[in-house]
Parts: sequence; structure tokens; C-alpha cells
Amino acid sequence: MMEQDENRELTCREVVGLVTDYLEDALLPEMHMAVTEHMIGCPNCSAYYAQMRRTIAMLRQLAQEPTFPQTKEALLQKFRELRG
Repeated sequence: MMEQDENRELTCREVVGLVTDYLEDALLPEMHMAVTEHMIGCPNCSAYYAQMRRTIAMLRQLAQEPTFPQTKEALLQKFRELRG
């Protein structure tokens, strides 16, 4: 867990590690504000956040679409390859 030092700004690495919790609104208000403030001043983290939001939205949309078993297995195999 990250140390709480209210006078310290978050690093990009810390923000990347918090993006999922930020998207799920699972951060304490102070940490949520710190991530928001960092992204306002950091175009790279802001772009990463936007990319994650788009990815999640696309995955949700894909989850609602019917898939053929062979397509599903091919996608699962690709994910396994990426993880391994």
C-alpha cells in the first residue's frame, strides 16, 4: 500500500497503479483528488486513463455480442499468449 503524504504529488507509476481503482470509484476522496490533479497536469497519464476507459467500454460491448465458439477460443488463446 502506498504511503499517505498529503504534501507529496503522485508519480506517473503510482497513478498507473491506481487507475483501475480510480475507474471503479474505489479510492478514498483524497486519493481520488490526487489522481485527478495529477492527470490534469500530465498528458501521458491522462491519455492512459482515456485508453483504459475506451478499452473497458469496448470489452463491455463485446461481452454483450454473441460469439462463435471457435472465435472465443482463438481470443482466449491470444490472451494466454500475451500473459505468458
